[in-house]
Amino acid sequence: MRLITLGLAALLLLIQYPLWLGKGGWLRVWDLDNQVAAAQKKNDELKARNAKLNSEVRDLKEGTGAIEERARYELGMIKDGELFIQILEPNGKPALMSSSNPARKKD
Repeated sequence: MRLITLGLAALLLLIQYPLWLGKGGWLRVWDLDNQVAAAQKKNDELKARNAKLNSEVRDLKEGTGAIEERARYELGMIKDGELFIQILEPNGKPALMSSSNPARKKD
């Protein structure tokens, strides 16, 4: 009787091995599920970035507002007929309109 019990226990272990550690086992499925979740998160981030870029492209194609804004803040340009006023800080240096370029009048 003991031999039959040991034989059945061994068969049970042999049946369980592919379930837990085999090619399509639970551990492999868990690992693949984690990889899918990471890929979906990355895809969501890229979709958000693409939507932002798409919106900016559409705005540049359809309207002049975005182009004018870039010309003002990145290049320091002004329109014809506008008056350029430069505000000096207390130390005598010109205040910056953007983080990269000081405001300057277009020649």
